[in-house]
Amino acid sequence: MVQVNAETSAHSPVGPSEPGPLLAAADWPVRSGWVPPLADKFSVRPETGPELATALQRAPAIALLPRSRRPGAGTTHDWLRSTGKTQLAVAYAEEAWQSRSVDLLVWIDAGSRASVLSGYVEAARAITGSRMPGVAESIAASFLAWLSQTERRWLIVFDDVPDGAVLPGLWPAGRAGRVLITAASALVVTGLPDVLTAEVGPFSRREAMSYLVGRLSRDPDQRRGAMDLIEELECQPPALTQATAAIGGSWLTCSDYRERFLRRSDDVNGPDEAPLPAPGISWTLSVDQADQLVPGGAAQHCLALAAMVAGQGIPASVFTARAASAYITGQSPQSRAPAHWTPPDVEQVMMTLRVLDQVGLITFDPDAEPAIVRMSGVLQHAVRGAMPPDMQKDAAQAGADALLESWPDPEHSIWLGESLRASVGCLRRAAGALLWAGACHPLLLRAGRSLDEASLTGPAVDYWSELTAISDQVFGPGHPESMVLVERLASAYVAAGRVSEAVAWYRRLTEEWSKAFGPDHPRTLEARVRLGRTLVTAGLYAEAISVLTSALTDAERAYGADHPECVLVREAVAAGYRAAGELSEAIRLFRIILAGRERSLGSQHPDTATTRQQLAEAYLADGKPKDAFGQYKRAVADRQRSQGNDHPDTLRARSDFAAAYYQAGRMAMAVQLYEQVYDGSRRALGPDHPDSLAVAGRLGQVYYAVGRLTDAGKLLQDTVNRGERVLAPTDPIVTAARQSLAAIVGDS
Repeated sequence: MVQVNAETSAHSPVGPSEPGPLLAAADWPVRSGWVPPLADKFSVRPETGPELATALQRAPAIALLPRSRRPGAGTTHDWLRSTGKTQLAVAYAEEAWQSRSVDLLVWIDAGSRASVLSGYVEAARAITGSRMPGVAESIAASFLAWLSQTERRWLIVFDDVPDGAVLPGLWPAGRAGRVLITAASALVVTGLPDVLTAEVGPFSRREAMSYLVGRLSRDPDQRRGAMDLIEELECQPPALTQATAAIGGSWLTCSDYRERFLRRSDDVNGPDEAPLPAPGISWTLSVDQADQLVPGGAAQHCLALAAMVAGQGIPASVFTARAASAYITGQSPQSRAPAHWTPPDVEQVMMTLRVLDQVGLITFDPDAEPAIVRMSGVLQHAVRGAMPPDMQKDAAQAGADALLESWPDPEHSIWLGESLRASVGCLRRAAGALLWAGACHPLLLRAGRSLDEASLTGPAVDYWSELTAISDQVFGPGHPESMVLVERLASAYVAAGRVSEAVAWYRRLTEEWSKAFGPDHPRTLEARVRLGRTLVTAGLYAEAISVLTSALTDAERAYGADHPECVLVREAVAAGYRAAGELSEAIRLFRIILAGRERSLGSQHPDTATTRQQLAEAYLADGKPKDAFGQYKRAVADRQRSQGNDHPDTLRARSDFAAAYYQAGRMAMAVQLYEQVYDGSRRALGPDHPDSLAVAGRLGQVYYAVGRLTDAGKLLQDTVNRGERVLAPTDPIVTAARQSLAAIVGDS
């Protein structure tokens, strides 16, 4: 017989705590992620570029890798990694999109597992048209399950994967899909299934000449000495880009530039060292040209800032933020303080960005929304290596302050949050201890909070763990800076479902705050309550109740029994007794809390209604259905009067009431209330919303339980049909409805 799980049914069909299924988009094709623009005069590289369309017919995944380094080439700055792999991936992705060869294009700047998870969440939102509930890891799992079953043709591009720890466990597969990777090493794809590798090296001479001619098309005289220059630059794409930018923006010829290049090469290459590859020299000539176009040091300051924070792509608004623009335009750190700061000309900063783009040092896309700045990771490394310590310090401080200043609260897009987090990662690698001088820079806390807000639970635990370890080393385990991070780490463990580890950290937090502030300080009480709640989640009920009742005693002694702080602690104690099965004590406490909230807040306040439902659940668990029904009925009525008939909270309360009737065997009332929730969900959310489908499946099960087999079969079949069309194939809503339908067919 099909049964309704009373515990599950007690939760609302609106706003589930578990991640929702993947809804199909109304309009196809769909694209997600920011695809970099093609470079000016991009070359398809007919001689040295892999034929990706053909290769992806042979294998489901291709990895573009730099050509193996030739002996004696040197490894300084690893310049030979920069061979134009991303541009080839962009060209293929855009061609596939424009030709409608794919229904879904997902571009992910894959600098970390958090970046990949964010990319999957963003893709799920692009497909569904709404932000799915749940943690990022679960949303990613739903997205990957959808990819494995869909007939929609999809392409996912993972750009610039740094190491082999990023993709395992997040690998997309499905007969309708293809994967394209750009990476610096074949180690990235070790162990990944069915991945072909394709090496990308320098241009051929013919390709290099074609590219140079295309870039210097306005003045043929400038091409004098082109072949000699190409040979000197070793046909390296970044060097040719920078050289043609310098030539095209001046009166130089290729011969003139080659002479400058050779002189600079003699200056920077020591006699006992392997010579730098051509891009390791050409970028310094581009800096010279930028200084000529933007005098006063602004170009170098802007380049230094980009080297510290640019990451995979960063909003240009970071550069026009107060701290950044003041640094770029040469204001002293003291003059950047709010009392002394004079707003610089934003257009001057934007002009500097355009110049750096013009000379080939950054990519500035002012037409994107928002405008975006990108910088090669290899070039970032080179610029940072050339910066004197004082310049690094000033650029790091300006970058940290500008990122913090630019961070919206709340974040209004997945891409923006990931972009800023990637920039913080870039800054941390570049600045090191500079962000811990005297205190943990607030930017580090904001970046961690961004991970928490995005429900990136695994990356959040790793991030807070790392910051806590650093703070313990820098400031000491009991320092307030360290304890703030411990608090964040413990909370991250709870969000990730790792309660035993959370308990250990909350114990440390409680002990340290008690030493610092005393046992009844609000901060200490909050830590004690969090410890108690986490102990409840861990099933350690006796210790949980001991911790919580002790906290309540201290709070009542310090503030008085009716203080709001005491009410919150008392609520946690009641919940602990309820979870431990000590229902009489739980009921007593919930009645005290309810009476107090009715006096102070009124019967229709959401907090009062929540307490009433908690009391009803305790009554039902204690075998007192009559008392429970009275409280459930009052809670529904109060919600309806204060929030409306179809408000999610009202639907949740009505669904809880229906589940209580079902559990008590009051089937007619259970059917009636579930029908009301079903109708309300369809009105408020639409028939294809996962919450509507969930309650439809639940109502179908109840119909079956009362013998209404025709109604049950019809509703469950509709749920299966809709679910198979709009939900992930393995979604539990579809699975449960399908199983219930099979039971009906078996009984017929």
